[in-house]
Amino acid sequence: MPLVGRRRERTELERALERARTGTGGSATVLRGDAGIGKTALLDWTAARAARSGFTVLRAVGGESEVGIAFGALHHVLRPLRESSCALPRQQRLALERALGLRDGLPPSGFMVGASALALLAEEARRRPVLLLVDDLHWVDSSSAAVFVFLHQRIADLRAVMVCASRPDGPALEGWPAHPVDVQALSGEDARTLLRQWHPELVASTAERVMEEAAGNPLALAELPGQLADEHRRGVAPLPERLPLGRRLEDLFVRRLRSLPADAARLLLLTALDGSAGRGVTGEPSQDRTEQVLDGIEASGLARLDHTGRLVFRHPLVRSAVIAAASEAERRAAHRTLAGRLRADDPRRLLHEASAAEAAGEPLAARLTEAGTRIALRGGDAEGALLLDRAAALSVDAENRIRRLTWAAVMSARGGRLAYAARLVRELRRGPVPADIAPLFAYAVVYVDQSHHVDFASSFSLLPRALATLTTPGAPDFGDLVEQVFFKLLLASVYTGDRRGWEALQRHRDHVSPAARLCLRAWADPPRSASGTEDELRSLVARSADRRAAGGAWLLLWAASAVDAADEDLRRLFSGEHAYATQGSVAKARCYQAYLYGRWDAAEDCLREADTAEELGYHCNALLFRHYHAHFLAGRGDERGLREARARIRSAASRARMRFVTDHLDHLDALVALAHGRHEEAYSRLRRLMAPGELPRGLSWFHLPFFDFVVASVGCGRRAQALAHVAAGRAARMDTVSAHHAFLLAAATALTADDDAADAAYAAAYAVPGSGRWVLDLARLRLAHGSWLRRQGRPAEAGDLLRAACRAFGELRAVPWEEQCRAELRAADRSPRAPLCGVLTAQELRIAHLVATGLTNKEIGAALDLSPRTIASHLYRIFPKLGITSRAALARALPTG
Repeated sequence: MPLVGRRRERTELERALERARTGTGGSATVLRGDAGIGKTALLDWTAARAARSGFTVLRAVGGESEVGIAFGALHHVLRPLRESSCALPRQQRLALERALGLRDGLPPSGFMVGASALALLAEEARRRPVLLLVDDLHWVDSSSAAVFVFLHQRIADLRAVMVCASRPDGPALEGWPAHPVDVQALSGEDARTLLRQWHPELVASTAERVMEEAAGNPLALAELPGQLADEHRRGVAPLPERLPLGRRLEDLFVRRLRSLPADAARLLLLTALDGSAGRGVTGEPSQDRTEQVLDGIEASGLARLDHTGRLVFRHPLVRSAVIAAASEAERRAAHRTLAGRLRADDPRRLLHEASAAEAAGEPLAARLTEAGTRIALRGGDAEGALLLDRAAALSVDAENRIRRLTWAAVMSARGGRLAYAARLVRELRRGPVPADIAPLFAYAVVYVDQSHHVDFASSFSLLPRALATLTTPGAPDFGDLVEQVFFKLLLASVYTGDRRGWEALQRHRDHVSPAARLCLRAWADPPRSASGTEDELRSLVARSADRRAAGGAWLLLWAASAVDAADEDLRRLFSGEHAYATQGSVAKARCYQAYLYGRWDAAEDCLREADTAEELGYHCNALLFRHYHAHFLAGRGDERGLREARARIRSAASRARMRFVTDHLDHLDALVALAHGRHEEAYSRLRRLMAPGELPRGLSWFHLPFFDFVVASVGCGRRAQALAHVAAGRAARMDTVSAHHAFLLAAATALTADDDAADAAYAAAYAVPGSGRWVLDLARLRLAHGSWLRRQGRPAEAGDLLRAACRAFGELRAVPWEEQCRAELRAADRSPRAPLCGVLTAQELRIAHLVATGLTNKEIGAALDLSPRTIASHLYRIFPKLGITSRAALARALPTG
């Protein structure tokens, strides 16, 4: 596996190897860093690099068990050179052999052994360069260490490199480099890359937690995921409060912990269990804060006092090791101590009390439930779920346990832990559910089925019954659950078109908020029910009192999405208020709005959001994000890309009976056909969605294929069908639904207008408020208008519009549409210009030429002894005669010369 990061260290080591290889000098380097930081990986990389360059590689590793064996490490280093010792003088050879235990006799002095080792290295370096590596220098026996010091001081004259690795807390050795190379923690990006290499199966949430705990330590990145259960690695269950370290990581710190006195270990445990996770907390009360205790902790290298006098762990792994080394009884006692320091209303106190509890207890479970519900109402669903989960574990009564687990499932789903919510729902389904919690249980089941399993069947069997129960007089109060159940049923009805859902929604529409009723109007049957939706929506948002309730946020966002009004101003009202569930809805609205508004650089955001949703278990969202990405592909006319996207998402959408997606894909196929000028094919595809002159029920986004149907009909000569469709749009008062609906109706009207009314019709389309926002639609309208002007013999005006459309298509990278524009521009350039003789009077011709030179009306009037008003009057007559609308177009309308 390639070495990740370490650019600074690699550069320095590579330079040292190059100097030795070219004979310009030897060098010695000490790599210093914490255990597991990657020093050995750097030594391995250096060894491999040197071996490829023809070096002799010598290596030794210090060992704690061999620290008392004289010259033990030196023996490992020089063993490969034993045969070369024959070339040494007899005295040096004997000194080495006695030191290494190869010959009987008293070992010589360290200086003699060092000189002999240096001579042996010099002999080898004459043949080829030498690399000498010593790992764990802090555990090398003192005899060998003295020789290594001797070598490092004299190696500069040899073709040799010496690299040693040691921990910061190793014994200080005189004579080693004054400035060792400190190997630091990996950067965030390098750590993430390494974690992906070693553990590609980790979901994003688990990977981020491992990254936080490891804090850039490669050994921790390698070891921590291996200690986790499969359900934790896949994100099915939330991670435990403390990640298990495993033997290798525990060994790094536990030995030092056990050497501390009991009061120091207790202070470290309190710091580790405090809610700020060891990043600087107040320790024990003053009587335990003796200088001796704190000095002992700092001397151990496990923690230190920062500038505020707060105890800070040297590395996050120390915190985990401290907790792992403590007994269960010691941890419970520490939690009790910490709970006693916090206010009664502090949620952290409840968590400490729960961790300190030795048995189930209803009073504590009830307090946890109350706190979790309160946190969830403020938008902290994931945090609330944690408290409800703890409460369920402490419940004495079985039914109370089911109630709390049900709430935990709902909060987990809304808080971004959908896979865990699915596991809780499976557990809940195994036994009876108390009647008073049945509506909430139904909501939890449907939430998981819709979002995780992409299955809408339970929506129509459970939610109508839940709505009936919740709206019965005297029903238990579940907060805004009625709104959320209503929304989930609306969602299922929009996605599938199932009549059972629409009928139940209509039955209960009087029991929900104005936002829910507006959302129903916007989606149920827009041609007949959505008039005035956008205006009412903005008025409702402006006077909305509680923007934090999840149900209300979703309903308003969805009403806005129905009429293409979920712009940044509206989305900002709900950003940051909730966890993934609401933020996922915001992200979907943002992706679709980016398509409508021509921000097509955001296309890849859809795929990134899809991957995030997939990792979190929101498989329905992942499908929808890929569906929105398909819009960008179709808008660009990318047939191959759309074909691949369709192959990925259509089967899943079909299994779920999601007509919302499959019908959209049919429309996108037609849009691609239009991009390539295949109007007959586009008409045939759109005909499956709507008949001429009919705005169908069950197609809540009818306005998008409406315009394309008119374009396709006109393009393939079906003018009567196009006119029938425009008439249907007018009859439905389509222009009163939203700004986008109004623009598309005006654009369709212009395309079907008679020649004598077309100018006014196109002008009316451009004049629709906000018409410039719909970038693709506006560019297509300009293309159609420019084409009509060219056919009318007005090439100059046509050129202006076609060039504007061409620029827009170019910025969108919509190549087929851009090519259509260029073809029209080439045809416009070839169009014969109308002769001006007989069209303009002599005076008009004279004024036209002066205008073409750039003179103002005042300047022309002075030249011809006329008033500026008279000049303007002449221009008013000249423009229609030449078929132009601007002074700039006048220059192009006049013949050259």
